[in-house]
Amino acid sequence: MSGRETLVAVLIAFLAGALAAGSLGRREEAGAYVLGDPVEGQDPAGVAPRIRWRVTSGFGTHLPGLGDNPVAIAEALRVASRGRIDWTIDDPGEVVPAFSIVEAVRAGKIEAGYTWLGYDQGRIPASVLFGAVPFGMTPWEYGAWWVEGGGEALAREVYRPLGVEPILCGIIGPESAGWFRKEISRVSDLSGLKIRFAGLGGRAMQKLGASVSTLPGGEIFQALEKGAIDATEYSLPEVDARLGFDRVARFNYFPGWHQPHTAFHLVVHAPTWDALPESDRATIGLACAAGVHRNLARAEARQGPVVARLEEGGVETRVLSPELRRALEQAVDEVLAEEAAADADFARILAHQRAFRRQYARWRALAYPAERTESDDRDEADDDTERGDGR
Repeated sequence: MSGRETLVAVLIAFLAGALAAGSLGRREEAGAYVLGDPVEGQDPAGVAPRIRWRVTSGFGTHLPGLGDNPVAIAEALRVASRGRIDWTIDDPGEVVPAFSIVEAVRAGKIEAGYTWLGYDQGRIPASVLFGAVPFGMTPWEYGAWWVEGGGEALAREVYRPLGVEPILCGIIGPESAGWFRKEISRVSDLSGLKIRFAGLGGRAMQKLGASVSTLPGGEIFQALEKGAIDATEYSLPEVDARLGFDRVARFNYFPGWHQPHTAFHLVVHAPTWDALPESDRATIGLACAAGVHRNLARAEARQGPVVARLEEGGVETRVLSPELRRALEQAVDEVLAEEAAADADFARILAHQRAFRRQYARWRALAYPAERTESDDRDEADDDTERGDGR
């Protein structure tokens, strides 16, 4: 080999070595990214473990505000981790039924699920308090209780002994009070009414004479269309419209007394969660925190136009009568008292929530007075003028 050839060979070897060293900053090997400096939980070579989970959602991934949120969280994690945290979001029933997610996570059948904890009320009576309480907290009030008021610690006290890690991962505002084929204005209108209802609100409706069943979202329209039920509640107007309730029930009632907020949780198999590096647990926590913010913001922004569109299509938007609201509130008080008497965890968590609400009430009264402001009236007047209502 000539001197020139030798020099070229040395240069090629040097460049190859430099490129190999530089590729440590970002190189994919057998599905894992090789990082420059090892972090906690990585092997000495710096290869971080890939987190490939099957995450079952309690809601169809096509549903806005419900099933699209875990999809967005999974995508954010995929981007932030350069593909190392890679979740498959399954629709309910693909792997696990919607109402069996926590049990499947507990048994280790799936690594994680995204659900409304109230679906576990039959097995874990206190679970519904982490999902929604009728005539209870607003979304921001629940968030304050969960983060600063001790709510998260209470949830872990209930779920960790079962082998489940609960993480707040989404929240939306009030649902509608339901879709009805006929008008309801008196308590007697509920007698014998066949209605789909979930959670503590369903128990209250039963006390007022309704025949209550709990159906997954994907089964409601067919039951309503065929007359198996006369009415239903489910979620936000945008979600209900996507499911077609307005095609078979004309009267849409408000407010959503039974769920002033709806909280969603990522539930993770505890041994799987504990085995993750601290950095990965923190990353998932950050993604869920962002999911809570995005979920609420998008849901609140989109309902006004949806309601207007539904009304243009013939839906009659109604407000529950004072008589009905008083009766429902009294029924809820009875249900809460009965549940607290039957289950110590339920009683303890309910008392904790009520204590937090009493403490928060002073600030809420000062900062968020219930009275309408002049700007509210002005904005509505401007909107009516644009529509040509002339009011």
